[in-house]
Amino acid sequence: MSANDNVKWVRLGDYIEPCDERNNDGKYTLDYVRGISTDKRFMPTKANMDGVPLFSYKIVNNSEFAYVADTSRRGDKIALALNTTTNPILISSIYTTFKSKENNVLLPEYLFLLLSRSEFDRYARFNSWGSARETFDWSELCRVEIPLPNINLQKELVATYNGLKSLAEQNEALTEPLSKACEAMVVDCKNKYSEVTLGEYIEESTERNINNAITLTQGVDVNMQFIPAKREAEDKEGTKIVRTGQFAFNKVVKDNGTKLPIAYRIGPDCIISSSYAVFYVKNIYKLIPKFLMLCLSRSEFHRYCGYISQGTTRDVFDFDDLCKVKIPLPPLEVQQSIVDLYKCLEEAKKIASEAREKLKTLCPALVQKAANS
Repeated sequence: MSANDNVKWVRLGDYIEPCDERNNDGKYTLDYVRGISTDKRFMPTKANMDGVPLFSYKIVNNSEFAYVADTSRRGDKIALALNTTTNPILISSIYTTFKSKENNVLLPEYLFLLLSRSEFDRYARFNSWGSARETFDWSELCRVEIPLPNINLQKELVATYNGLKSLAEQNEALTEPLSKACEAMVVDCKNKYSEVTLGEYIEESTERNINNAITLTQGVDVNMQFIPAKREAEDKEGTKIVRTGQFAFNKVVKDNGTKLPIAYRIGPDCIISSSYAVFYVKNIYKLIPKFLMLCLSRSEFHRYCGYISQGTTRDVFDFDDLCKVKIPLPPLEVQQSIVDLYKCLEEAKKIASEAREKLKTLCPALVQKAANS
């Protein structure tokens, strides 16, 4: 973090000050105690708090920072957080707390952007000192130089960052209730509709990659998705083809944490190891493939696979075993409604994931803008 003669860089120590408010009167209880993560947030404490007095614990008020000076065992990251809530937070007395001297000169949220970057983590780690433990102490923090644009630009940069962060958080908040709703609807189907034997609705495919017509080699993992193959067969003509809209699964259960690696192919046609099983739904007007995938994604199904699979050196769940599985079969419109809900869940996950990835590059970009202002 070096200064540039063309921009306004300032010494951080001139704009921040330590705070040391303690819980002397015991006003704040165990419910207020938090730890600090390297993800730059306060989190539930992992410490055993049985019988621990909280009188010496430090209070972190709104717009105040706290960090752990010890950087030795945190994966080259510094544990630091800003309290953006209206509630005070209690932290260990060994942590360092500080705040901006004047919020209308150095906006706490803007400073948090600067201190959240991987560049600052590397700087703090490099400038940590000690023998048994290396620490990035208060004096080192004060020596840090930062770009300091006018307060309006600081607010603009923070608003841009918070907008994308809010998008990620809102969609992350949707995933749990949507996931529970999907699960509840599938369970409801089991209670309302009669079960059918899966073998009546699926058929195995043994199509081989003759003349090496397909070159995309894939595998399937326990997260129920296709992944790049870890090993590619030399004889690709002997591999099996998975067409778009077909399923594939690795018949070996024992080596995969009692989960059956199974996935539904949405992408382009691919090839997989001949040891996998490939199948498809015979009549999509009776059984929607994506609804079937939801049924096969449930933990109950995977426990069933682990129980039924047989073998000596390896436990195997083959296509014949899959054909014996029973699933509830609701009307087509009910199946579609569940699939649509699941699609909303997947969309929320995708938006949240993409927003988080963009945040990683947005933060340095915003700081660069501040440096060039």
